[in-house]
Amino acid sequence: QLLEAKASLSLAQAQHTLQLQQAKAQINNMVPKKHFEQLQNTLREEQCKSQQLQESLQLQAEQRCRQLVRSQEEHQQLLQAAMEQVEGLEQSLRNAEAVLAERAAQLRDAQAQLSRNKLLIEELRGENRRFAMALQAADLKQKSMEEKNQLLEEQASALKELIGKITPASLS
Repeated sequence: QLLEAKASLSLAQAQHTLQLQQAKAQINNMVPKKHFEQLQNTLREEQCKSQQLQESLQLQAEQRCRQLVRSQEEHQQLLQAAMEQVEGLEQSLRNAEAVLAERAAQLRDAQAQLSRNKLLIEELRGENRRFAMALQAADLKQKSMEEKNQLLEEQASALKELIGKITPASLS
């Protein structure tokens, strides 16, 4: 039992020595109190700066966000205005196309009327040629009749003269 107790004691002493060495090493690794306080102050200052920087960044982010929202609203308004302008232009285009279609129909009608008028003019020219030929024939007939009239008048005049000569002789 004594040997066991001695072994236990020696084991406990070894463990205690080891723990003491570890504690000394930890103490040696520890920072002095003054330096620790400086580090704490520096840490607080850095945390404060970090907080201020975070707040500043948050503020800038909010400002940028508001600017972005305003910019998006402006772009939305511009897009809306452009869409309305496009719709207006499309309506104008449709109106112009309708007017053009109507004018094209009018032109087709006018062209058809023009074609009918050309045919009518050709028919009238044909009739005019026939009338001109008939008029020419009538003129020739009239001249012929005038010549016959002239001849008949000359004959009548000669007969009158002859009768005028015969009548006084037969009366006497």
